[in-house]
Amino acid sequence: MRELDVKVIEAKVKELAIEANYYLPRDVKDRIEILKNEESYPLAKDILEKIEENYRVAENEKKPLCQDTGMACVFIEVGQDVHLIGGNLEESINNGVRDAYEEGYLRKSVVSDPIKRVNSNNNLPAIINYKIVEGDKIKIIFSPKGFGSENMSAIKMLKPSEGIEGVKNFIIDTVVKAGGNPCPPIVVGVGIGGNFDKVASLAKTALIRDLDKRNDDKFYRDLEEELLEKINSLGIGPQGFGGRTTALAVNIEVFPTHIAGLPVAVNINCHSTRHKEAII
Repeated sequence: MRELDVKVIEAKVKELAIEANYYLPRDVKDRIEILKNEESYPLAKDILEKIEENYRVAENEKKPLCQDTGMACVFIEVGQDVHLIGGNLEESINNGVRDAYEEGYLRKSVVSDPIKRVNSNNNLPAIINYKIVEGDKIKIIFSPKGFGSENMSAIKMLKPSEGIEGVKNFIIDTVVKAGGNPCPPIVVGVGIGGNFDKVASLAKTALIRDLDKRNDDKFYRDLEEELLEKINSLGIGPQGFGGRTTALAVNIEVFPTHIAGLPVAVNINCHSTRHKEAII
């Protein structure tokens, strides 16, 4: 049994939260570069160049990539052979988020009540997803989720009879309705299966998968590529001004479901698909 003080986790969450907001992941930058070189529409290419300039300025000057520094989403895998000491895990995670948004000069965007709309002034609480795994390590993934794209997400409980075509149509329709609102080029996270809450979680998890890693199952890997091709043929383009580069990737995650159900969720992210991870 390995003992680990939760203060170590608190410090790491703070570090990851700041870095995720300042530095765009390498896989996203590489995909933008590839699609920029393939883009034939001059305005679209110019916008992609501006996106590249933006993330270089953010890196060099250590400033947020976007004014929307997001709601804090934390994915934490806890090894079952870890004994946490020194305090409460969830409290420590939230403390790390609070300190990051204060010391990193990140915009505090969370309201403490969805109807009363009073700002929490610390970007808390974080949305924390826990998973117990084998081993004596803890893996932390921090993903700040902006709401320009989050608001364009959707979920639908399809009938099994609607099948794969119903799934495809719902995903494409969601992207079409989103249009330029989520600041394309977007990443499309898709969950298929489970139940109402699980399928949304799958779609969110899909967004933190590296863009150069495809689904392990050939059927879904081919479906990711098919949907990406169709989405990039819609003509929405960067920032909604036209062009071929509407999406950087489509990532699909699946889970078993009930014989009477076919849940599908689409969680959209803008090109600033921010996530940073560490293993302690």
